[in-house]
Order: sequence, then C-alpha cells, then structure tokens
Amino acid sequence: MKKGTARKATQLQHLGEETKHEGAVAPPIFQNSLFLFNTIEEMRQVGKNGPGSNRFYSRVGNPSLEVVEKKLAMLEGTEKCRLVGSGMSAISSVILANVESGANVVTIDSVYGPVRDVLTNYLPKFGVTNTFVDGTCADEVIDSITPQTKLVYLESPASLTFRLQDLKRIASACQEKGVRTAIDNTYATPYLQNPAELGIDYVVHSCTKYVGGHSDVVAGAICCSEALLKPIIQYEIGNFVSALAPFNGWLLNRGLRTLKLRIDHHEKAANNVAGWLEEQPWVERVHHVSLASFPQRKLFQAQMKGSGGLFSFEPKIQDPSRLEKFINDLQYFGIGVSWGGFESLALTMPVSLMTWKEPRHLVRVFVGLEDEQDLIEDLKASAEKHLV
Repeated sequence: MKKGTARKATQLQHLGEETKHEGAVAPPIFQNSLFLFNTIEEMRQVGKNGPGSNRFYSRVGNPSLEVVEKKLAMLEGTEKCRLVGSGMSAISSVILANVESGANVVTIDSVYGPVRDVLTNYLPKFGVTNTFVDGTCADEVIDSITPQTKLVYLESPASLTFRLQDLKRIASACQEKGVRTAIDNTYATPYLQNPAELGIDYVVHSCTKYVGGHSDVVAGAICCSEALLKPIIQYEIGNFVSALAPFNGWLLNRGLRTLKLRIDHHEKAANNVAGWLEEQPWVERVHHVSLASFPQRKLFQAQMKGSGGLFSFEPKIQDPSRLEKFINDLQYFGIGVSWGGFESLALTMPVSLMTWKEPRHLVRVFVGLEDEQDLIEDLKASAEKHLV
C-alpha cells in the first residue's frame, strides 16, 4: 500500500516525515529566525514561491510547521493549512481577509466570546457591521445575508450551548450568493467533522486544545484552498499575527500522533458522564450532541462522526453562589479557561441567547483522560453538598 493511500491514523504518523534527518525518528526543531542561501539567485528563486515559503523567514513559515500543516490539511481535506500563534489569530486573520469598510459579517449569537468582541467592539471602528442569528435554522442564517455580507462565520457545535448549524445548506446558499463561509472546527477536530467536504471555505482551529492535547502549547490553524490562503499569508500573517513558533509546531506534531486515541477516550468518557448527569434530579438539562435527547439529533448524525469531551448542563438550582461552591469542591476538575488537554475542567457562567427569555447559569464540563467513574463520583459528592 502506498503511504498516500493509507488511512488517516496511519498518515498522521508518516505524512511529511519521509526524510529522516540524521536518522532521527522525530523531525528536528528548526529553531532559527532566517535561512541562508548560497547565492542571491538562489534566494530569489525561493522568494518566487511567495511570502509563505517555509524556508525563507520564520515570521511567515518554518520547516517545523510544514509537517503539521500537511497533516492537518490531509485530515480536513483542504489543499493547504497554515499554523499561527493562536486560535484567535487564525479566526481574526480569516475575518480580516474578508471584510472592508461597509461589509457585513453574519454569525451565531452563541459564538465564542472573543469573536463576538472582535465583531461588536473592534471592527465597527472600521465600518464593518455584524448580524447575529440563532443558527439552528439554516433559513434564518441564509435570510440574514444582505448585499453587504462578505462572510458567514459559523461555530458548530456552538460554544456553551452546543447547537449545530446545517453546514451543507448554508455553504451551498453562500456559494450561490458569492459569500465566503468560515467555521471554528475546534470542538469536532477533523476526526469528527470535515466542513470543507460540506462546502465551507475556511476551517479554523484552536490547536491549543485537542491537536496539542497536553495543555502546554498555544496555537491556531487555518485550513482552506491555496488560492484563499495565499493572500492571508501575505497580508494578515505577514503583517499582523505571524506564523507559529518552531518549537510549538514540534509540540503539535507530537500531539497529532495520539489525537485519535485521545478523541476516542474523551468521547466515550464524556458520553458516560453526560448520560449520568441527565439522570440526576438536580439537573434540568444536559447540552451534549451525542445524547438521544439532543434536539438536533438527525443533523448531528448527518454531519458529524462522533462527539468530543466538552458539554454543558443546566442545574435546577440557579443560585450563582451555590454553583460556585459546587465547582470549588470538585476534586478532579480543574478551574480554568480552555479545554482539550489531559485534565478535566468545570466552570459556571451565565449565558444569554436570543431565544432565551432570561440568562441561564450553565456548568461547562470538559472530560479529560481520567477514569470517568472517578469523575462521576466527584460530581455526585459535590452536588450532594451544594445542589440537592
């Protein structure tokens, strides 16, 4: 079997690593800022490849990143991928590349908080408007597109509520209208969802989470066609956000080797914890895409291959002080931002949505690599003290 025809899990171990430098089984770290050439003509020839060459200047690219970029593009089914300093760097680069004064961006009302901040507090200074929609109805998204709309930005599943958007329908309508589409695919990873195959133009990731997987690296990725990526490398990456540091790229390659194994564990363990929570008398509702009770069950089965380790639930008791005590007394759940690493996490926060009459306090849970029975016992013990 040729390596290029192998299954994804196999390609993750070999793609881009055909050359073994000095026989090293792991690719070396090219910890250098610039690259030297034997002649001016040689430098000129490399420069003809454009500002995004991985062998020209590490502010825009580096060989340590190339291996991971090839693997992520392969997983997502896109022509190219470029690694940048964070997930927000990837998101901001895509948004900036598609707007100008007078442009409009359509997105969902439960979008990641920093993205909302960029759209509502930063870009309006430059004459860019925004439209927020519920997102669960594809027609609502499509009908919100105006002649000024340049980008429809999606996040499916959405932050905190884990609502889905019909990616294929929205992408098809946007293509007809000449509007670009982008999605944050961090929750699903390329193993559980491939938006590019459904027609989405840009797929972005916070590689800080599952791709890195060890809570020791901050990184982002942009996956798309070569034609769409080239101007982003030249302008947004070249002038504002910069490429990822070489060592962080090396860490991501290490994380990719175990991605499937970790995702399989997160999925199984989170499903067990979420299923247990759904049966508890002190829980009003669990927001988890894999549950049979999930309102968009058919759409989940149609466009996703599985679920991750992140979900939320609504406690019947909505007293913030009691919810904070519940979180504080958990033994195996850390309190912190982000997720996708080895450690389980829990946070409580109020959430406001267009379709909710008033804010609700949710508990967001990330199920790490611990034994799920220990996590269930931990939740039970703290709930009996504070939520029953």
